[in-house]
Amino acid sequence: MSARESSLDTVQRELTAFARRARATAARMHPELSLVAYTILAHLEEQQGCRATDLAAHYLLDKSTVSRQVASLEKLGFIERRVDEADHRVQVLHLAPGGIEILAAARARRQESIQVRLAEWDPEDLERFARYLVRYNADAAAHP
Repeated sequence: MSARESSLDTVQRELTAFARRARATAARMHPELSLVAYTILAHLEEQQGCRATDLAAHYLLDKSTVSRQVASLEKLGFIERRVDEADHRVQVLHLAPGGIEILAAARARRQESIQVRLAEWDPEDLERFARYLVRYNADAAAHP
């Protein structure tokens, strides 16, 4: 195995461990708020609302999967549907007050957790890690 192949194997293994930890952390933060639900709420906040079809396209999911997630989040009082002012035939999903609250609480807990994990890191290492994550995610978005 070449050094590059070994590095790629390590990256894959560590990203898998990272994703597993992220799902477990999301479940502990709010038993009814999965990692997928958290990311949907965060996306709705960032976009200031969007259609369910936009969510499906953004996350590369089928509409039925998104529909189930949306129904669950609506039932929990985390999101609400509003008529699109530009096209009254379209419903746009927005964060409901409960969604704003749970997202802020989850974000604060995640931030605390990250601060604890990285407390001993050298500032330069932390800055480099942050840059690499931004670069990785930009590349991932460009090559889904």
